[in-house]
Amino acid sequence: MDTRQFIQRDETCWEIQPKGPMRVPAVIYADAQLLEAMDQKVYEQLTNVATLPGIVEAAYAMPDAHWGYGFPIGGVAAFDPDQGGVVSAGGVGFDISCGVRTLHTGLTMDQLQPHKQALADVLYRTVPAGVGSKGRIHLNHENMHGMLIGGAKWALEQGFGEEQDMERIEEHGCMAGAEPHYVSAKARERQKDEMGTLGSGNHYLEVQRVAEIFDRDAAKTFGLRVDDVVITIHCGSRGLGHQIGTEFLKEMAMSAAQYNIVLPDRELACAPLNSPLGKKYLGAMRAAINCALANRQIITHIARQAVATVFPGIHLGLLYDVSHNTCKVEQHTIDGHKKELYVHRKGATRAFGPGHPDLPPAFKEVGQPVLIGGSMGTSSYVLCGTKESEQRSFSSACHGAGRAMSRTQASKHWQGRTLVDQLAARGIIIRSPSMRGVAEEAPEAYKDVSIVVDVADRAGLARKVAKLEPVICIKG
Repeated sequence: MDTRQFIQRDETCWEIQPKGPMRVPAVIYADAQLLEAMDQKVYEQLTNVATLPGIVEAAYAMPDAHWGYGFPIGGVAAFDPDQGGVVSAGGVGFDISCGVRTLHTGLTMDQLQPHKQALADVLYRTVPAGVGSKGRIHLNHENMHGMLIGGAKWALEQGFGEEQDMERIEEHGCMAGAEPHYVSAKARERQKDEMGTLGSGNHYLEVQRVAEIFDRDAAKTFGLRVDDVVITIHCGSRGLGHQIGTEFLKEMAMSAAQYNIVLPDRELACAPLNSPLGKKYLGAMRAAINCALANRQIITHIARQAVATVFPGIHLGLLYDVSHNTCKVEQHTIDGHKKELYVHRKGATRAFGPGHPDLPPAFKEVGQPVLIGGSMGTSSYVLCGTKESEQRSFSSACHGAGRAMSRTQASKHWQGRTLVDQLAARGIIIRSPSMRGVAEEAPEAYKDVSIVVDVADRAGLARKVAKLEPVICIKG
C-alpha cells in the first residue's frame, strides 16, 4: 500500500481524511513497513466502513489488518443507535466470538520436557480437530437451547469446568441478550455434534513456554514466569456461527433498500440497530457468542482430563478468555459525553485498561489480559489493556499476526509434511489430521507477529507483558 495516501499523525498512526460519502476518518495503526505490506483492499474496505450510518469517531484498522469480507480483518468500528447506527454481520465475521483462552499448568519446561511426546499424543487423541470434526457431546433440543442461552455457565452446569473459571471469561461466561429462537434449524443442526471441537483453519490448542517477560508487575498479576508452561486454545462458534453469519448477510443485503441504506459494497450489508432485522441479528449473534464460550469451556475440561493422565494432580487454572469477533454494547466517551455504542471488533481484541468496571478484581490495577496468537511455529503474546486505548481505538488491539498470503497461495508454496519435520527439528511437535491444513498455516504465510505486537505496544493499544513460544501444537 502506498503510504502517500495517508496523513501520518505519529509513527504508528496513519489517517485517511473523510472524502466523498465517508462520514468519519479512517485510521490504521501500523509502522511504515506493515502499512506498505498491506493490500490496497484494506484501504478500500476501511474507507467503505467509514461511510456506514451512525459510525462515530473513526473506522479503525489494527496492525495485523488484512483484507476480509466487508470489513477488513483487524477492523474496529462503533455505531451510535441514536444517530441511526447499524449492525453489520460482516463487521463481526463468520466465526462469531472466535477467541483465545490461556490456561496455567503449574509446570515448568524442565518438568514437561521428558513427557512432551506423551502429552502431544493424548491431547491429539482427546481434543477433536479438523474440518467437520465431531465431539463426544450430542445436543438435543433442550440442551441446545440451554447452551445458546447460558454459554460457559451452561457448560459448567453440565460438569465441564470449575466455578472460578467464570470470573476470568469475558461476560463472566454468559452473553446476556441471546435469543435462540432467531438461530435457524440449519445452524442448530450444524452444531449438534460440534461442541468441544477446535475446527479447522488457524484454530489450535497449543502448549507453550513463557520465553520472555516485558512487564514484571503485570506478569506477576497474571501469574506468568519465565519457563512456565501454559496451554492456549483458539477457536470459536464452529458451524453455528458461520451459518448465522451467512444467513443474516443475505437477509441484510436484501433489506438494504428497505432501510434506505446505500452500500458501497454488498459485503457490508447491515441493518439499523433499532430495526427488527438488526435486533434479530443481535439476538442470534449473542447466542453464537455463548456457543463459542461454551465450546472453549468444554475443550478446557477435556484438556484438563488429558493433562491429568500424563501429570496426575496437575491443575489447569484459567488466566483469561477473550473473543475477537463480536459486536458488543459498551460505554465510551464521545465529545465529552458517555454514550452507549455498539462496538464491532472483527479480528480485533477487546483491551480494557486499568480500573474498567467489567474487569475481575484481580486485573483492576493492571488492565485486561489481551491474548495474541501467533502463526503456527511462531511466538504468541500476552499483553494488557491500557487507558490510552480507550481514546485511540475504543479499547481495542490486534488479535494475531494477520495473514500475508491466502490459504490457497500457502498450500502451493509449502508441503505440510516438510513443515512438520522442520518444526520438529526446532523442538516443536505438530499434530494435525490434515497436512494441507498445516501447509495453509505455514509461518511464512503470516506477518511477523513480533512486529505487529511491537506496533500495538508503541501505539498504546495494549502493553506487552510476556512472550510465549510453542512446544506442542494441535492443529485443525
